Amino acid sequence: MCPVSADAVTLDLLKEARETVMSSPLGVIKTPMIPWGQTALPPSAAGNVQLKLENMQRTGSFKIRGVANQFARRPRGGCFVTMSAGNYGKSFAYASKHYGSKGKVVMPETAPESRSVLIQRLGVEVERVPTSSLMDVVNRCVQDDDMTFLHSYDDLDLIAGHASLGLEVLEEVPDADVVVVCCGGGGLLAGVAAAIKLSGCHKTRIYGVEPEGACTMHRSFIEKKPMGMNAKSIASGLAPPSAGRLPFELCHRYVERIVLVSDEEIKVAVSTLYRAGLVVEPSGSAAFAALFNNKIPDLEGKKVVCVLSGGNIGKDELANFPD
Repeated sequence: MCPVSADAVTLDLLKEARETVMSSPLGVIKTPMIPWGQTALPPSAAGNVQLKLENMQRTGSFKIRGVANQFARRPRGGCFVTMSAGNYGKSFAYASKHYGSKGKVVMPETAPESRSVLIQRLGVEVERVPTSSLMDVVNRCVQDDDMTFLHSYDDLDLIAGHASLGLEVLEEVPDADVVVVCCGGGGLLAGVAAAIKLSGCHKTRIYGVEPEGACTMHRSFIEKKPMGMNAKSIASGLAPPSAGRLPFELCHRYVERIVLVSDEEIKVAVSTLYRAGLVVEPSGSAAFAALFNNKIPDLEGKKVVCVLSGGNIGKDELANFPD
Protein backbone atom coordinates (compact mmCIF):
# COMPACT_ATOMS: atom_id res chain seq x y z
CA MET A 1 0.00 0.00 0.00
CA CYS A 2 1.40 3.42 -0.99
CA PRO A 3 2.03 5.86 1.88
CA VAL A 4 -0.49 8.69 2.17
CA SER A 5 0.93 12.01 0.97
CA ALA A 6 0.20 15.53 2.17
CA ASP A 7 -1.90 16.03 -0.98
CA ALA A 8 -4.50 13.66 0.50
CA VAL A 9 -5.22 16.22 3.24
CA THR A 10 -7.99 18.45 1.90
CA LEU A 11 -10.27 20.97 3.59
CA ASP A 12 -13.29 18.75 2.87
CA LEU A 13 -11.53 15.83 4.58
CA LEU A 14 -10.77 17.96 7.63
CA LYS A 15 -14.32 19.32 7.86
CA GLU A 16 -15.73 15.81 7.64
CA ALA A 17 -13.35 14.67 10.37
CA ARG A 18 -14.44 17.55 12.57
CA GLU A 19 -18.07 16.46 12.27
CA THR A 20 -17.01 12.96 13.29
CA VAL A 21 -14.98 14.23 16.23
CA MET A 22 -17.59 16.60 17.62
CA SER A 23 -20.39 14.03 17.33
CA SER A 24 -18.26 11.23 18.81
CA PRO A 25 -19.69 9.29 21.77
CA LEU A 26 -16.34 9.92 23.46
CA GLY A 27 -17.59 13.40 24.37
CA VAL A 28 -15.02 15.69 22.74
CA ILE A 29 -15.73 19.32 23.71
CA LYS A 30 -15.13 22.71 22.14
CA THR A 31 -12.55 24.06 24.58
CA PRO A 32 -12.52 27.65 25.89
CA MET A 33 -10.24 30.40 24.61
CA ILE A 34 -9.31 33.23 26.96
CA PRO A 35 -7.25 36.41 26.50
CA TRP A 36 -3.88 36.32 28.28
CA GLY A 37 -4.65 39.80 29.64
CA GLN A 38 -7.76 38.53 31.44
CA THR A 39 -5.80 35.96 33.47
CA ALA A 40 -3.57 36.29 36.52
CA LEU A 41 -0.50 35.69 34.33
CA PRO A 42 2.28 38.29 34.23
CA PRO A 43 1.70 40.89 31.49
CA SER A 44 2.61 39.64 28.03
CA ALA A 45 5.08 41.38 25.75
CA ALA A 46 3.71 39.32 22.86
CA GLY A 47 0.81 41.48 21.75
CA ASN A 48 -2.83 40.34 21.85
CA VAL A 49 -2.55 36.67 22.90
CA GLN A 50 -5.45 34.24 23.19
CA LEU A 51 -4.89 31.00 25.11
CA LYS A 52 -6.65 27.92 23.74
CA LEU A 53 -7.33 25.68 26.76
CA GLU A 54 -6.97 22.12 25.50
CA ASN A 55 -5.85 21.23 29.03
CA MET A 56 -9.61 21.29 29.75
CA GLN A 57 -10.41 18.82 26.96
CA ARG A 58 -11.92 15.39 27.65
CA THR A 59 -9.16 13.07 29.01
CA GLY A 60 -7.08 16.18 29.74
CA SER A 61 -5.52 16.84 26.32
CA PHE A 62 -6.08 17.42 22.60
CA LYS A 63 -5.30 13.76 21.89
CA ILE A 64 -8.93 12.67 22.22
CA ARG A 65 -9.73 14.59 19.00
CA GLY A 66 -7.53 12.40 16.85
CA VAL A 67 -8.42 9.24 18.75
CA ALA A 68 -12.15 9.90 18.22
CA ASN A 69 -11.60 10.04 14.46
CA GLN A 70 -9.32 6.98 14.45
CA PHE A 71 -11.73 4.76 16.37
CA ALA A 72 -14.72 5.91 14.33
CA ARG A 73 -12.96 4.47 11.27
CA ARG A 74 -11.92 1.14 12.83
CA PRO A 75 -14.07 -1.92 13.56
CA ARG A 76 -15.56 -2.14 17.04
CA GLY A 77 -14.04 -4.70 19.35
CA GLY A 78 -10.67 -4.73 17.59
CA CYS A 79 -7.30 -5.50 19.13
CA PHE A 80 -4.99 -2.48 18.98
CA VAL A 81 -1.47 -1.55 20.06
CA THR A 82 0.09 1.89 20.20
CA MET A 83 3.07 3.76 21.63
CA SER A 84 2.63 6.77 23.88
CA ALA A 85 4.25 8.70 26.71
CA GLY A 86 0.85 9.23 28.32
CA ASN A 87 -1.71 11.55 26.76
CA TYR A 88 -2.40 9.57 23.61
CA GLY A 89 -2.33 6.40 25.70
CA LYS A 90 -4.94 7.83 28.08
CA SER A 91 -7.27 8.77 25.21
CA PHE A 92 -6.59 5.43 23.50
CA ALA A 93 -7.48 3.57 26.70
CA TYR A 94 -10.61 5.69 27.22
CA ALA A 95 -11.76 4.91 23.66
CA SER A 96 -10.85 1.22 23.96
CA LYS A 97 -13.02 0.90 27.06
CA HIS A 98 -15.94 2.66 25.37
CA TYR A 99 -15.77 0.60 22.17
CA GLY A 100 -15.01 -2.71 23.86
CA SER A 101 -11.63 -3.03 22.17
CA LYS A 102 -8.57 -4.79 23.53
CA GLY A 103 -5.59 -2.47 23.79
CA LYS A 104 -1.92 -2.24 24.71
CA VAL A 105 0.23 0.86 25.16
CA VAL A 106 3.99 0.63 24.71
CA MET A 107 5.38 3.46 26.83
CA PRO A 108 8.88 4.95 27.15
CA GLU A 109 10.53 4.30 30.51
CA THR A 110 11.06 8.07 30.89
CA ALA A 111 7.30 8.73 31.12
CA PRO A 112 5.91 9.36 34.63
CA GLU A 113 4.82 6.17 36.38
CA SER A 114 1.49 7.80 37.22
CA ARG A 115 0.60 7.80 33.50
CA SER A 116 1.06 4.02 33.36
CA VAL A 117 -1.18 3.51 36.38
CA LEU A 118 -3.91 5.71 34.94
CA ILE A 119 -3.94 3.84 31.61
CA GLN A 120 -3.98 0.46 33.32
CA ARG A 121 -6.96 1.50 35.43
CA LEU A 122 -8.88 1.95 32.17
CA GLY A 123 -8.25 -1.70 31.34
CA VAL A 124 -5.38 -1.37 28.88
CA GLU A 125 -2.05 -3.19 29.25
CA VAL A 126 1.12 -1.06 29.50
CA GLU A 127 4.66 -2.19 28.66
CA ARG A 128 7.44 0.24 29.56
CA VAL A 129 10.58 0.08 27.39
CA PRO A 130 13.52 2.32 26.39
CA THR A 131 12.49 4.98 23.87
CA SER A 132 14.76 3.43 21.25
CA SER A 133 12.84 0.13 21.52
CA LEU A 134 9.29 1.48 21.16
CA MET A 135 8.75 0.51 17.52
CA ASP A 136 10.48 -2.86 17.96
CA VAL A 137 8.00 -3.81 20.67
CA VAL A 138 5.05 -2.49 18.66
CA ASN A 139 6.16 -4.56 15.66
CA ARG A 140 6.45 -7.64 17.87
CA CYS A 141 2.87 -7.15 19.05
CA VAL A 142 1.66 -6.78 15.47
CA GLN A 143 3.51 -9.87 14.24
CA ASP A 144 3.21 -12.21 17.22
CA ASP A 145 -0.13 -11.16 18.74
CA ASP A 146 -1.99 -10.12 15.57
CA MET A 147 -2.66 -6.62 16.94
CA THR A 148 -3.43 -3.60 14.73
CA PHE A 149 -1.09 -0.66 15.18
CA LEU A 150 -2.71 2.74 15.78
CA HIS A 151 -0.02 5.38 15.38
CA SER A 152 -0.03 8.12 17.98
CA TYR A 153 1.07 10.88 15.60
CA ASP A 154 1.77 9.63 12.05
CA ASP A 155 -1.72 8.70 10.88
CA LEU A 156 -4.07 10.46 8.45
CA ASP A 157 -7.24 9.90 10.51
CA LEU A 158 -5.49 11.11 13.65
CA ILE A 159 -4.13 14.25 12.00
CA ALA A 160 -7.53 15.01 10.46
CA GLY A 161 -9.10 14.68 13.90
CA HIS A 162 -6.54 17.05 15.43
CA ALA A 163 -7.32 19.54 12.65
CA SER A 164 -10.66 20.14 14.38
CA LEU A 165 -8.67 22.26 16.85
CA GLY A 166 -7.40 24.46 14.01
CA LEU A 167 -10.90 24.92 12.63
CA GLU A 168 -12.10 25.85 16.13
CA VAL A 169 -9.35 28.46 16.44
CA LEU A 170 -10.48 30.08 13.18
CA GLU A 171 -14.07 30.30 14.40
CA GLU A 172 -12.94 32.37 17.38
CA VAL A 173 -10.01 34.28 15.85
CA PRO A 174 -10.59 34.21 12.07
CA ASP A 175 -7.90 36.80 11.44
CA ALA A 176 -5.12 35.35 13.61
CA ASP A 177 -1.68 36.59 12.60
CA VAL A 178 0.28 33.95 14.54
CA VAL A 179 -0.59 30.53 15.95
CA VAL A 180 1.86 28.76 18.28
CA VAL A 181 1.55 25.00 18.84
CA CYS A 182 3.70 22.39 20.60
CA CYS A 183 5.33 19.69 18.50
CA GLY A 184 6.39 16.14 19.34
CA GLY A 185 5.86 13.71 16.48
CA GLY A 186 4.01 16.51 14.72
CA GLY A 187 0.42 15.23 14.53
CA LEU A 188 -1.21 18.20 16.27
CA LEU A 189 0.96 20.82 14.58
CA ALA A 190 0.34 19.25 11.16
CA GLY A 191 -3.43 19.09 11.68
CA VAL A 192 -3.76 22.64 13.00
CA ALA A 193 -1.49 24.09 10.32
CA ALA A 194 -3.30 22.26 7.50
CA ALA A 195 -6.70 23.38 8.78
CA ILE A 196 -5.64 27.03 8.95
CA LYS A 197 -3.80 27.20 5.64
CA LEU A 198 -6.35 25.17 3.66
CA SER A 199 -9.05 27.50 5.01
CA GLY A 200 -7.37 30.32 3.09
CA CYS A 201 -5.41 31.98 5.90
CA HIS A 202 -2.23 32.14 3.86
CA LYS A 203 -0.75 35.06 5.82
CA THR A 204 -1.12 33.39 9.22
CA ARG A 205 2.28 32.37 10.58
CA ILE A 206 2.26 29.02 12.35
CA TYR A 207 5.12 28.07 14.67
CA GLY A 208 5.86 24.70 16.19
CA VAL A 209 7.66 24.49 19.53
CA GLU A 210 9.90 21.60 20.59
CA PRO A 211 12.18 20.92 23.58
CA GLU A 212 15.89 21.33 22.82
CA GLY A 213 16.52 17.73 23.87
CA ALA A 214 13.73 16.33 21.67
CA CYS A 215 13.92 18.38 18.50
CA THR A 216 13.12 15.76 15.88
CA MET A 217 10.95 18.07 13.73
CA HIS A 218 13.53 20.86 13.93
CA ARG A 219 16.19 18.43 12.67
CA SER A 220 13.79 17.20 10.01
CA PHE A 221 13.33 20.76 8.72
CA ILE A 222 17.12 21.12 8.44
CA GLU A 223 17.62 17.76 6.71
CA LYS A 224 14.40 18.05 4.65
CA LYS A 225 13.30 14.55 5.66
CA PRO A 226 11.89 12.92 8.81
CA MET A 227 14.63 12.48 11.39
CA GLY A 228 14.98 10.55 14.62
CA MET A 229 17.11 11.05 17.70
CA ASN A 230 17.61 9.81 21.25
CA ALA A 231 15.00 12.27 22.48
CA LYS A 232 14.97 13.26 26.13
CA SER A 233 13.05 16.04 27.84
CA ILE A 234 11.01 16.81 30.92
CA ALA A 235 8.21 17.17 28.35
CA SER A 236 8.04 13.42 27.71
CA GLY A 237 4.98 13.80 25.49
CA LEU A 238 7.10 15.82 23.06
CA ALA A 239 9.93 13.30 22.94
CA PRO A 240 9.07 10.56 20.42
CA PRO A 241 11.89 8.62 18.75
CA SER A 242 11.33 10.39 15.43
CA ALA A 243 9.21 12.92 13.59
CA GLY A 244 6.29 11.43 11.67
CA ARG A 245 6.55 11.15 7.89
CA LEU A 246 3.11 12.62 7.06
CA PRO A 247 3.35 15.25 9.83
CA PHE A 248 6.74 16.30 8.46
CA GLU A 249 5.34 16.70 4.94
CA LEU A 250 2.45 18.84 6.20
CA CYS A 251 4.58 20.89 8.60
CA HIS A 252 7.22 21.49 5.93
CA ARG A 253 4.44 22.76 3.66
CA TYR A 254 2.46 24.88 6.12
CA VAL A 255 4.59 25.74 9.19
CA GLU A 256 6.77 28.86 9.33
CA ARG A 257 9.45 27.50 11.63
CA ILE A 258 10.18 25.19 14.56
CA VAL A 259 11.26 27.06 17.71
CA LEU A 260 13.20 25.38 20.53
CA VAL A 261 12.79 25.85 24.29
CA SER A 262 14.89 24.45 27.11
CA ASP A 263 13.63 22.15 29.85
CA GLU A 264 14.27 24.95 32.33
CA GLU A 265 12.05 27.31 30.30
CA ILE A 266 9.34 24.63 30.24
CA LYS A 267 9.59 24.20 34.03
CA VAL A 268 9.17 27.94 34.57
CA ALA A 269 6.21 27.96 32.16
CA VAL A 270 4.46 25.17 34.09
CA SER A 271 4.97 27.03 37.39
CA THR A 272 3.89 30.39 35.94
CA LEU A 273 0.70 28.92 34.54
CA TYR A 274 -0.02 27.04 37.78
CA ARG A 275 0.34 30.20 39.88
CA ALA A 276 -2.26 31.77 37.58
CA GLY A 277 -4.66 28.89 38.20
CA LEU A 278 -3.96 26.98 34.97
CA VAL A 279 -2.90 23.37 35.43
CA VAL A 280 -0.80 22.56 32.35
CA GLU A 281 1.69 19.72 31.98
CA PRO A 282 5.24 20.26 30.62
CA SER A 283 4.34 19.09 27.10
CA GLY A 284 1.27 21.32 27.10
CA SER A 285 3.31 24.34 28.24
CA ALA A 286 5.90 24.40 25.44
CA ALA A 287 4.08 26.89 23.19
CA PHE A 288 3.52 29.19 26.17
CA ALA A 289 7.21 28.87 27.10
CA ALA A 290 8.20 30.09 23.64
CA LEU A 291 5.97 33.17 23.94
CA PHE A 292 6.93 33.83 27.56
CA ASN A 293 10.62 33.86 26.57
CA ASN A 294 10.08 36.05 23.48
CA LYS A 295 11.15 33.35 21.02
CA ILE A 296 8.47 34.08 18.41
CA PRO A 297 9.42 37.04 16.19
CA ASP A 298 7.43 40.10 15.12
CA LEU A 299 4.45 39.98 17.47
CA GLU A 300 3.92 43.67 18.18
CA GLY A 301 0.32 44.58 17.35
CA LYS A 302 -0.42 41.04 16.15
CA LYS A 303 -3.27 38.69 17.06
CA VAL A 304 -1.70 35.57 18.53
CA VAL A 305 -3.17 32.19 19.53
CA CYS A 306 -1.24 29.93 21.90
CA VAL A 307 -2.38 26.33 22.41
CA LEU A 308 -2.09 24.92 25.93
CA SER A 309 -2.33 21.34 24.74
CA GLY A 310 -2.69 19.24 27.90
CA GLY A 311 -3.14 19.28 31.66
CA ASN A 312 -2.30 15.74 32.74
CA ILE A 313 0.12 16.38 35.57
CA GLY A 314 -0.04 14.90 39.06
CA LYS A 315 0.72 16.48 42.41
CA ASP A 316 3.88 14.37 42.62
CA GLU A 317 5.16 15.88 39.38
CA LEU A 318 4.19 19.45 40.30
CA ALA A 319 6.32 19.15 43.43
CA ASN A 320 9.41 19.06 41.17
CA PHE A 321 8.75 22.50 39.69
CA PRO A 322 9.93 25.85 41.07
CA ASP A 323 7.55 27.82 43.30
